[in-house]
Amino acid sequence: MGYPASDANLHKVASLAQRLFKLQPADHGRSSVFERELNAGEDGVEFGADLIFQPPSRFLVDSLLDNDDLLEGPPSSRHDGWHDLDHGYSNSTYHHAVVDRRKLSLEWLSNACDRIVKECASQLSRDELAMAICRVLNSDKPGEEIAGDLLDLVGVSAFEAVQDLMLHRKELVDAIHQGLLMLKSDKTASNTQLRMPSYGTQVTVQTESERQIDKLRRKEEKRYKRGAENRVEDDLSATNFSSLLRASERRSPIEDLFGHGQGPNSLAVTALPQGTLRKHFKGYEEVIIPPTPTAPMKPGEKLIEIQELDGFAQAAFRGYKSLNRIQSQIFQTTYYTNENILVCAPTGAGKTNIAMIAILHEIGQHFRDGYLHKDEFKIVYVAPMKALAAEVTSAFSHRLSPLNMTVRELTGDMQLSKNELEETQMIVTTPEKWDVITRKSSDMSLSMLVKLLIIDEVHLLNDERGAVIEALVARTLRQVESTQTMIRIVGLSATLPSYLEVAQFLRVNPETGLFFFDSSYRPVPLAQQYIGISEHNFVARNALLNEICYNKVVDSLRQGHQAMVFVHSRKDTAKTAEKLVELSRMNEDLELFKNETHPQFSLIKKEVQKSRNKDLIGFFESGVGIHHAGMLRSDRGLTERLFSDGLIKVLVCTATLAWGVNLPAHTVVIKGTQLYDPKAGGWRDLGMLDVMQIFGRAGRPQFDKSGEGIIITSHDKLAYYLRLLTSQLPIESQFISSLKDNLNAEVALGTVTNVKEACLWLGYTYLSVRMKLNPLAYGIGWDEVMADPSLSSKQRALVTEAARALDKAKMIRFDEKSGNFSCTELGRIASHFYIQYSSVETYNEMLRPHMNDSEVIDMIANSSEFENIQVREEEQNELEMLARTSCPLEVKGGPSNKHGKISILIQLYISRGSIDSFSLVSDAAYISASLARIVRALFEICLRRGWCEMTSFMLEYCKAVDRQIWPHQHPLRQFDKDLSADILRKLEERGADLDRLQEMQEKDIGALIRYAPGGKLVKQYLGYFPWVQLSAAVSPITRTVLKVDLLITPDFVWKDRFHGAAQRWWILVEDSENDHIYHSELFMLTKRMSRGEPQKLSFTIPIFEPHPPQYFIRAVSDSWLQSEAFYTISFQNLQLPEARTSHTELLDLRPLPVTSLGNRTYESLYNFSHFNPIQTQTFHVLYHTDNNVLLGAPTGSGKTISAELAILHLFNTQPDMKVIYIAPLKAIVRERMNDWRKRLVSQLGKQMVEMTGDHTPDLMALMSADIIISTPEKWDGISRNWHSRSYVTKVGLMILDEIHLLGADRGPILETCLGCTLTKYKRQTLEGGLTCKNFGGHSWLFWWVVYGQVIVSRMRYISSQTERSVRFIGLSTALANAGDLADWLGVGETGLFNFKPSVRPVPLEVHIQGYPGKYYCPRMNSMNKPAYAAICTHSPTKPVLIFVSSRRQTRLTALDLIQVTDQNLRHTLQFGIGLHHAGLNDKDRSLIEELFANNKIQVLVCTSTLAWGVNLPAHLVIIKGTEYYDGKAKRYVDFPITDILQMMGRAGRPQYDQHGKAVILVHEPKKSFYKKFLYEPFPVESSLKEQLHDHINAEIVSGTICHKEDALHYLTWTYFFRRLVVNPAYYGLEDTAPEILSSYLSRLVQDTFEDLEDSGCIKMNDDGVEPLMLGSIASQYYLSYMTVSMFGSNIGPDTSLEVFLHILSGASEFDELPVRHNEENYNEALSKNVPYMVDNNRLDDPHVKANLLFQAHFSQLELPISDYVTDLKSVLDQSIRIIQAMIDICANSGWLSSTITCMHLLQMVMQGLWYDKDSSLWMLPCMSSDLVSSLGKKGISSVQQLLDLPKANIQTVLEGFPASRISQDLQHFPRVQVKLKVQKSDTDGGTFSLNIKLAKMNSNRKTSRAFAPRFPKIKDEAWWLVLGNPSNSELYAVKRVSFSDRLVTHMELPSTPTNIEGMKLILLSDCYLGFEQEYSIKEL
Repeated sequence: MGYPASDANLHKVASLAQRLFKLQPADHGRSSVFERELNAGEDGVEFGADLIFQPPSRFLVDSLLDNDDLLEGPPSSRHDGWHDLDHGYSNSTYHHAVVDRRKLSLEWLSNACDRIVKECASQLSRDELAMAICRVLNSDKPGEEIAGDLLDLVGVSAFEAVQDLMLHRKELVDAIHQGLLMLKSDKTASNTQLRMPSYGTQVTVQTESERQIDKLRRKEEKRYKRGAENRVEDDLSATNFSSLLRASERRSPIEDLFGHGQGPNSLAVTALPQGTLRKHFKGYEEVIIPPTPTAPMKPGEKLIEIQELDGFAQAAFRGYKSLNRIQSQIFQTTYYTNENILVCAPTGAGKTNIAMIAILHEIGQHFRDGYLHKDEFKIVYVAPMKALAAEVTSAFSHRLSPLNMTVRELTGDMQLSKNELEETQMIVTTPEKWDVITRKSSDMSLSMLVKLLIIDEVHLLNDERGAVIEALVARTLRQVESTQTMIRIVGLSATLPSYLEVAQFLRVNPETGLFFFDSSYRPVPLAQQYIGISEHNFVARNALLNEICYNKVVDSLRQGHQAMVFVHSRKDTAKTAEKLVELSRMNEDLELFKNETHPQFSLIKKEVQKSRNKDLIGFFESGVGIHHAGMLRSDRGLTERLFSDGLIKVLVCTATLAWGVNLPAHTVVIKGTQLYDPKAGGWRDLGMLDVMQIFGRAGRPQFDKSGEGIIITSHDKLAYYLRLLTSQLPIESQFISSLKDNLNAEVALGTVTNVKEACLWLGYTYLSVRMKLNPLAYGIGWDEVMADPSLSSKQRALVTEAARALDKAKMIRFDEKSGNFSCTELGRIASHFYIQYSSVETYNEMLRPHMNDSEVIDMIANSSEFENIQVREEEQNELEMLARTSCPLEVKGGPSNKHGKISILIQLYISRGSIDSFSLVSDAAYISASLARIVRALFEICLRRGWCEMTSFMLEYCKAVDRQIWPHQHPLRQFDKDLSADILRKLEERGADLDRLQEMQEKDIGALIRYAPGGKLVKQYLGYFPWVQLSAAVSPITRTVLKVDLLITPDFVWKDRFHGAAQRWWILVEDSENDHIYHSELFMLTKRMSRGEPQKLSFTIPIFEPHPPQYFIRAVSDSWLQSEAFYTISFQNLQLPEARTSHTELLDLRPLPVTSLGNRTYESLYNFSHFNPIQTQTFHVLYHTDNNVLLGAPTGSGKTISAELAILHLFNTQPDMKVIYIAPLKAIVRERMNDWRKRLVSQLGKQMVEMTGDHTPDLMALMSADIIISTPEKWDGISRNWHSRSYVTKVGLMILDEIHLLGADRGPILETCLGCTLTKYKRQTLEGGLTCKNFGGHSWLFWWVVYGQVIVSRMRYISSQTERSVRFIGLSTALANAGDLADWLGVGETGLFNFKPSVRPVPLEVHIQGYPGKYYCPRMNSMNKPAYAAICTHSPTKPVLIFVSSRRQTRLTALDLIQVTDQNLRHTLQFGIGLHHAGLNDKDRSLIEELFANNKIQVLVCTSTLAWGVNLPAHLVIIKGTEYYDGKAKRYVDFPITDILQMMGRAGRPQYDQHGKAVILVHEPKKSFYKKFLYEPFPVESSLKEQLHDHINAEIVSGTICHKEDALHYLTWTYFFRRLVVNPAYYGLEDTAPEILSSYLSRLVQDTFEDLEDSGCIKMNDDGVEPLMLGSIASQYYLSYMTVSMFGSNIGPDTSLEVFLHILSGASEFDELPVRHNEENYNEALSKNVPYMVDNNRLDDPHVKANLLFQAHFSQLELPISDYVTDLKSVLDQSIRIIQAMIDICANSGWLSSTITCMHLLQMVMQGLWYDKDSSLWMLPCMSSDLVSSLGKKGISSVQQLLDLPKANIQTVLEGFPASRISQDLQHFPRVQVKLKVQKSDTDGGTFSLNIKLAKMNSNRKTSRAFAPRFPKIKDEAWWLVLGNPSNSELYAVKRVSFSDRLVTHMELPSTPTNIEGMKLILLSDCYLGFEQEYSIKEL
């Protein structure tokens, strides 16, 4: 080494070498040498003497590191040596710097300095010394001065060195100049090629002293830069030595490509193909590359014949005999496997067919049973240009049409509706468009169906648009991994050098899926000519350009070929064509161009003459054509035809032709490579993609042996294009430039939620592949790579930096501590509308709540989307003129300012102005493409910020841009295609606005515009203009919250042409005083809705003190200018409820021990030692007094035990009295039963019964029971006739659980009954599956509140009548108006406990997180990851409950939680997540509950019903979304707050947790609402008013109400009356003065009576009311008065079965049957498979769905989804009492035929069979079609007949079918024997009665349970005895009986004997088909 090295240094070298070595490709042979060398070092051999060392392949390093470099760490700058990367290498050979190129080079200087530094102990480092010497040598001083300066620098001891330097000064200065020249050319190259990545950004590690020197050097540089004269030192000062050294050793790029061996044209290894010539001419240089000969066929290589494909695939290859070579080679992999593939092949090699083969493979996978399942898959073809997308679409549509495949284009020009997207199987799109679609989570369903993604022109990765492809591929690959679904990726690309890395990025297996074909596979070999013009003078350069172009075209024509000349602007086409014609005249070559000898010339000439394009006609004469996108479609088509027919020999065209139209020519000339790019705001070089596409057009496959591609460019670009086209330019990633935008898109989509996931996501990009291979290009230094070979910290740094920037711009929230991201509305809007991050920053700065028009336009002009637009001198005059003529608004900054120019072009676009100059046309088109989405984004931003004025303003501008009409222009301009400009102008001039026109007559309008017929036209189009009328009802809930019910009535004529399928309206509630929007929603008005009744929307809005004078509700059309409606909510006379919420303070008492009960038996009931604080405080009142108690406390406070204290008190004091416990839900009843059965019943020896829809105990059980647990409906039914039921009067204690639900639709039952005596009748219950819109779909809530109000009032009334006090205990959550409830319940001061919501035994920590996103499903989707994150954060090991809105969501959420990447976690989750919803069967449900309660599963995903039904607390509760789909309103509505509180109440397990946690994930706009009300108790309002009719009717039937006064008296007992006084506005009352109140109630009663009379339920007379038959039936069967009224008017004497089915389905009891999202599609499918038709226009109607469910049940169809199974259960369950009511109505009317039909309907419901279509034999489980037909042949068609057969005969009838099975099945059915006897009655004056004896003959059948396996509930058999005359269809009597063994009964016969003639007794079963027995009375 030249000096002794210390051991420490040696070790350092060794370790560095070892690390470098590890980075090398594995080469085991080499490693042994390395080890041997290292060992040798110890034996004294000089270290490294013959060390074999390769630089690592990951960095293309030019020179080996010197030993010193290794020791000293990297030199201060090591970056310029990678210059060659700019032009890449064709293969991975490593170039060692050639040191001996010249004896005296800067390398020699470097070594000399090295010695000087070591020997003379210089203060400077080697590089600094060398640089200083260079500056001295290069100065202009005389020789002796230079020698003196050098001696000063190096010291006298290095005198010889100075001599050498002086001796060879010239060579050294030449080397310095060469180096500077190279550096300068690098610099200009990097400036001009913005799109190339900045290679080798400097990264240095410095010591302190180096840093100081660096500082000095920078100061020096600054000083030098200030120097005015442009000296070479200037360049030297800004350079460091190592870069200068390497630059000096390089040749110019063009020389790099050519060799330096023997002869002038020899080539270097890396460079150009064999035979390349280089020629120099005056002013230009030419490089000619000969065509690569086509590679011969390899042995064994054969072409695939089309007939080898499957039959369906051959249809797509019609007209082809075989595939070409490339297609044949890739066929096996593409057609027979699912491998991802990448094909790199020259343009024109038939890559389209490769895509086709992949498509056919995909189609094949969905071809089953000879049928293509089109709904299972989508194919996406991503093409880089719109023109190409259009070409691909038409080609594939045509070829795939035989397979009935739909191919559609989806680009900026071609939008597709949702339906069109659903019907399309193949979508052809651009990268940006597909990015937008996959960014929007609302289109998740679409991307989930994609099975094949074809990316054409993958080499676009190198283009600035490459980042989009990276984002797409990364998103697709992550989707594949997270959903475990297969999406195949097929990449098609031109030949590229870095194909291995691209393959790695596309996850292509290089062994099987990577195909690389070089240019020898081009179907027509291509000769290439590259011409670089070196002339500097502009005019001379242009002349030379034209001349060269002309010469090349003429050469081609001389050989008889056609030529195409590509230029880069439309204007240039004509200019160039003119020049060519002019030069041909000058050179007398015109004949070469002419085409008059063509046989069709004269014919075609006539056709050309017809064109209106003068240029086209003129040039045709000379045999030249032009073609560009600005020409008419017809002219372009004509030109294409003329060229392909040879009538035009030279075609001058723009690059679009190369993309859009497949027109080949032998010679293709690219004239100039500079093109104007409005996006870049200036001229840029023609991209690799365009050049390849254009060269792809050279050579016509059928005619030419070779093609010729000529590119004419400037000399400095020559090398760049040579590298580009000889595929030596490695493709680099452009992803970093758009990292922020792409990261934001992923965060908004919900796929990236923290830094770790972001790094994983980055790992899927091409950037991560290239970064490791070429770190210097991405600013990563050696040392970073050494320290972190996987570059994970670099990725993390990139992500963190981007996240910080996004956080600063408020696009995401980034918590640096946890690394978590969360999306904001602003980020979602930016992602959704494709707005760049820098634009968002601009808007954050410039957007204010009040701006005028020109400020807004100026702000839009400042968007970074337009930042590259340039201002040009030559455009100024036109811009000034446009500003005057077409710009109604002030232009800020004027036309000379960039933003002023953009502002003019924006205004011009809206004004529909026209432009002349070419660059302005391009700029305007570019601006208009982005304008609409930017304005939409700004509108959304203002809306989210709640700014009234700006929101309306921006919405107007959105519509102005969409329609290109100014907001101030006449709105009828929106019909400008139909109304003439003249009419519109006159309307504007005369100021006739829409309101005025509406009021005018046709003739007046005609007169106004002075054109009579125009009046009618204007009036007609006024009718089409979309108007809506608004009206609203406002009810205050509290002093700060109003509930608004808005009615929207459309008021226009719907015409599809103008209004499409739906019109969207923004509903905004604004407080203009404070400029704030309190509510906004998008309302969809469909065509069907526009014809029907008004649409109702309900929402809540806040109101603040002091009240503003009014709020405005506005409905503004989303697409029609000036189409809006107002409604004013005035606060002048609005009476708000009094603010009085009194809470009981929780006292700090010592907890009472259980021993305070003073009873050992009672103490043993509890497994704890002390009562909790709430139980302690209420203990005395509950256990030691008889006071009524209302206890309001949060869920989980132990209220049930408090109620038990009252029960124990009753057992102590009045042991003979009964306890009634009423709960709103069967599940709560069941839970209470299980709990008390274990404790109270067994340990205290008490009796307990349950009364619900499933359990009806008999009289004896009720008499002996001490505790009755019931649902409100059941108790209502029983207590109505309390006079005759002694056990009702023996009630001593009544416990009402969840009493706060009075506000729900079920409250009135608890509320109303005042002690009403009722006739005895048995009440069938209604429980089960109604969903109620106010109650989160809880049917039980619906009834709870109806009955609750009834029961309480009635029990208080009973206690006052019997003088036995009934004690009431009400349990509820914390209440806002506890006083009213207490007052109504009769609770005094001492009994009222209303604790705050915060008083929980286990404190609760609540997190509310808002999620943006308009659409429900994607929003739910985006909540899955946060839900998972919440589990990890808050409860990684403890139990978790996740509440969702629907069964479908339980499935989706649970599945999404399982898609976690952590393997161990996935394993545990697989066994640790449960689902729970009402659709599960009881066994599964109880199993899940048990598993969760015992911690066997950790996470339970459930619907909200679980919160009420089952007490399963968890440590963490996640409420995922607070809305559910309301089938009736057809939209998503909010859960009631009570539900949310109940769900939250499940958090925190009293015995285990110190505190519980609840995470509520809500829609962003609702966040503040929930924050407010989760801690502020809600008041309970009455909902009796809505249910009043049915309760008044029941009381009239029972005789409690006989007059109007009774009804008024009845109302004063209710809770409704108490609330009416307190919050009158809620019930529509303005004042509470006594006379107003009394008239309100009087009117309410009168209206109710009139409605009931109209519906036929009651009859009013002068002094009172009396019930009618329909009213009695409604009350008896608990039906709505509307239902029986509908029955009364629709059922007739001989109604058919079909009509009965329609009537049954129409019952209002089915109003609330849920029709969920998209279920109309299932209904449509069902309607095609059922026998009776339904109304196809109302498939989303619950009654139509009920009808279909019944028919599906009878037809035993398989239901489409599990939700339908549950819906069917609920429908069947309710139908029983409805049908029984129908039977009663028919029987009361005396209609025999209808009665029997209706009875058959009931049998059908029980058995799930058609009465008239199915044999009753199908009731037997073992029945089969064969058996039915064979029995039919023997005359047996019913079960009854089989039962009557003797056992011995059965076997003979069955013919081989096992008799034992049939016998076993027959045992389920009864055999009833009937004996009849007519008796004359002695007493009744000779009337006859019929004595009937019934007996069951199956001696071994013990049960009277009905055998109905298809009916969901258990039922007992019952029978009807029908006495009637079938001949005249008269019915005399009906009796319903049930018996277990035998029964004797009698029926009176009619008194007139004539009727005996045809009279019969018919016995019918209520559950079996075909068991009828008829007996003629006459025969008796």
